[in-house]
Amino acid sequence: MAGTKTSGGEGDFEDLLPTMAWKLGGEGLITELCNGFRALMDEDRGLITFESLKKNSAVLGLQDLSDDELRSMLREGDLDGDGALDQMEFCVLMFRLSPELMEESQACLQRALLQEIGKSHYYY
Repeated sequence: MAGTKTSGGEGDFEDLLPTMAWKLGGEGLITELCNGFRALMDEDRGLITFESLKKNSAVLGLQDLSDDELRSMLREGDLDGDGALDQMEFCVLMFRLSPELMEESQACLQRALLQEIGKSHYYY
C-alpha cells in the first residue's frame, strides 16, 4: 500500500496516513498522531498555535508552506473557534486531509452497519 499523491492549493503532498494506518494499525496510528500533535504544540498552552505550527512545521515537512497556508490549516481544523488546535481537533484534521483514509473509514463503517442490520433480522 503506497501513499496517495494529493493536489491541494499551492502544492502537492503525499498522503502517508493510509500507509501508516495499514502498517501500525488503529492504535499505533493514533499514538503517532498524538506524537505529531506534541511535536507541533505550544508547550505552555498545550495547543497548536500559529506560532508553534510555524516554528515546528519542518517536523511534518511543512516548512515550505506560507503563513497564509498555515493559518488556513489552523482555521480548517479549529472546531471550537479558539484560534488553536487541541489534540482532538488535530487528529480530526489529519483524517480529513487524508481522502483515501476517509474513504476506507467510510467503507468500513458501511460494512459494520450492514453486518449489524443483518444480525438484527435474525431476531425477528
